[in-house]
Amino acid sequence: MRIHTKFIGLFTVILSILMLLAACGNSNESSKPKNDQEKDTALTDAMGKVTIPADTKRILAPYMEDSLVALGITPAAQWSIGTAVLDYLQTDLKDVPKISWDLPLEQTIEANPDLIIFSSKASIQKGQYEEYKKIAPTYVYKDEDSSNWKKQLQVMGKIVGKQQEAEDRLSGYEEKTKKASEDIKKAIGGQSASIIWVAGDQYYLFENTRFAANVLYGDLGVTQPQMVKNLPEAKASWQPLSLESLSELDADHLFLVSKPGEAGLTKLKESSVFKGLSAAKQGHVYDMEDPSHWTINGVIANELTIDQITKSLAK
Repeated sequence: MRIHTKFIGLFTVILSILMLLAACGNSNESSKPKNDQEKDTALTDAMGKVTIPADTKRILAPYMEDSLVALGITPAAQWSIGTAVLDYLQTDLKDVPKISWDLPLEQTIEANPDLIIFSSKASIQKGQYEEYKKIAPTYVYKDEDSSNWKKQLQVMGKIVGKQQEAEDRLSGYEEKTKKASEDIKKAIGGQSASIIWVAGDQYYLFENTRFAANVLYGDLGVTQPQMVKNLPEAKASWQPLSLESLSELDADHLFLVSKPGEAGLTKLKESSVFKGLSAAKQGHVYDMEDPSHWTINGVIANELTIDQITKSLAK
């Protein structure tokens, strides 16, 4: 009986020690800091403070899908106007459902996002910011961050925890730009080029800071024709030009950005105005049949534009 009591006492002591060690182990585990990618992220956006959940998987970022795809992220739904989408991204987004450009609340709830991202305060329709916040944490870009596509990508990297990936994409873009610029310079020297977007029967000459013109003139260093230099500063809304006014376009090379079959494209090419252009006389007119990446800013869009400009000019 005495031996049995001692055995029980010894067993109790050993069990207590084991439980204490286990408790210490659990305490140590719980006190360990989480991996950076497992932490919620507190950021300051255009509306104030916002917390980005660590386990974010379903993201809505209408008209900023370029940045998401560039960082290896498939959005929960993609921006659309009717059936129109960003055509140049469809290799990656062909199976992604559409959501209307103005992000109706019903469609937003249906998309079941973990995070909603707006490019600016102005892009939030009907002042429904508080309603979106009830659906999911909502980040609103500051205007100074969204107006520059490179900054937009860097901020997106911070939001989704892929800052290094964003920097790597930008470094790759700089290398691509430098090589293309050198090739184009060797091919055409100081010759000028311009871009006209034909939509329906309207003609839009790209100002020197408008979308793909940033690539053509800013990144690749191609000379601006005088007519482009004389254009007023680019406004948010496009300013169409008459067919007759295009007779003043003094570019050596001309990119026509238009979907095939646009009424204005046929009208332009059959006109005496077009036939009198320097670029047309020299056979330096290039048809670009996918306007979607010429009329948006983003690393993927710009890389595609560089490829097409280089293929056309650096033959």
